[in-house]
Amino acid sequence: MPDFSHAPTVVILWAVIGYLLGSIPFGMILAKAMNLGDLRKIGSGNIGATNVLRTGNKKAAALTLIFDGGKGAVAVLLARAFAGEGAAQAAALFAFFGHCFPVWLGFKGGKGVATFIGIMLAISWPIGLMVCATWLLTAVISRYSSLSALLASGLSPVYAALIGRHDLFMLCVLLAVLIYWRHWANIQRLRSGTEGKIGQKG
Repeated sequence: MPDFSHAPTVVILWAVIGYLLGSIPFGMILAKAMNLGDLRKIGSGNIGATNVLRTGNKKAAALTLIFDGGKGAVAVLLARAFAGEGAAQAAALFAFFGHCFPVWLGFKGGKGVATFIGIMLAISWPIGLMVCATWLLTAVISRYSSLSALLASGLSPVYAALIGRHDLFMLCVLLAVLIYWRHWANIQRLRSGTEGKIGQKG
């Protein structure tokens, strides 16, 4: 278990900061700045990098991926620097919630994959690298972004256990469950063979 030796108010404060950082809709901001249209009316309607790629603008998709991952990492690193590991995990979890349920967009956000990867790289870079490798290998083989996310997140608790980071096991489980929940429609499309592939325009 993480160290929650700080006062509960400190942990709650970093959870709020994590949520606010996570709720910044970089995909929407970049799409508007680059005149790509309203992401909620394109492809899957998602505000993440995969749907930005469906606009055909690879630069915008790459920037969305970097910024969405970066906000998760920044939330973790700031909380760790100022309040320790317990606050870092709280900030991580709520940064993910912020991306998926941003108050600015009526709590209708993305699916959290890039933010999850950024969180994993910041909370434990070995787990993060294994998650990235799993996502990349699955994406190259299958060309399904959703399947890549499901495998990478689903294996993250296993990776945490393998390297002895048992304090991160429950965080990885919670994030994986949330990613599976957010990808439920994708899971149904994968099963029926109708899921869109990476780079496929909406």
